[in-house]
Amino acid sequence: MSEGALSQAEIDALLSGGGGDSSASAGAGGNEHERKILEAFLASSTDGVSANFSQLTSLTVSIKGPEVSFTNRDALLEHLPDTVTAVKADFNAGFPGEHLFLMGEETAKRLAGAMNNAEDIKMDEIALSSIGEMISNMVGAQITALTNKTGNKSIASVPPEATNVPKAVVALPGTDFACAVYQLDLGDGNAQQFWEIFGSSVAGGIAKALTEKPKPAVPPKNGAMGGMPMGGTGGNTMGSPTNVQSVQFPNLMPHATPQEQGNIGLIMDVFMEMTVELGRTKKLIKEILGMGEGTIIELDKLAGEPVDILVNHKLIAKGEVVVIDENFGVRVTEIVPRAERMNEV
Repeated sequence: MSEGALSQAEIDALLSGGGGDSSASAGAGGNEHERKILEAFLASSTDGVSANFSQLTSLTVSIKGPEVSFTNRDALLEHLPDTVTAVKADFNAGFPGEHLFLMGEETAKRLAGAMNNAEDIKMDEIALSSIGEMISNMVGAQITALTNKTGNKSIASVPPEATNVPKAVVALPGTDFACAVYQLDLGDGNAQQFWEIFGSSVAGGIAKALTEKPKPAVPPKNGAMGGMPMGGTGGNTMGSPTNVQSVQFPNLMPHATPQEQGNIGLIMDVFMEMTVELGRTKKLIKEILGMGEGTIIELDKLAGEPVDILVNHKLIAKGEVVVIDENFGVRVTEIVPRAERMNEV
């Protein structure tokens, strides 16, 4: 199985009833084919999500599973701790419908504390924002995998919004839904569960899309960030042509209330300056005055290090330089954690 995608052989096996036994039951809200396809797809991305969580928390995070079943509100509540951190991340395009994540309050505290280098953290706005950012990374990875597998480039979700509430008030789907149960190890060998919920229409739409023949991808006309021409090169001088693909990135906007989201919508068409910084250095005035053609300036970046991506001079991401046709571009490789962006002077 490849990262984030099912092979045709795997899909054929699932549709014919193969793929091994599972302890999870399809239930009344879905069928066994949908359950197996969704479970296999989600399992294919756990290694990548584990790596993302490890990078965000500086812990050795391992995610196993999931086991997928179709269940209902009452049955799920029996397995949840009394207080949970719920992250709403509904799909609003591609497979529109209900989508959310649940984890125990203590699990959320450990993750948020690790992200913010804090002990005995409270589930305040900063902690909830940190959990929302982690889930945003996970959803982004899933959307990218679905886009690559199905060819559907319209798949999108709302910005994940985290709340810490008693389990009885969690806004679960009103009808039967698909529930994926993951085993989360934060490096101490103690597995903790967290749950991913898909409305029945979302689960069915994803399963159907994964079994259909994908539409041929249309290369973007301009896949690079920025457009710095390579004057006089007449082509790619850095080896073979760069393969440009559509990529889904985690949302960088802070989690907002519906009223705040409406206000943000008023400035969506405002231009912001985006720059890519290769490196910096400091020179004495006499050194600057002594510069001429052929002078080599050594920067504070090592060869091969990621370049900085800034919006209005604020660091938001890191990336690697690519060449597309005769233009330089940057492929985003890392989103700077929210806490680091907030603390940056």
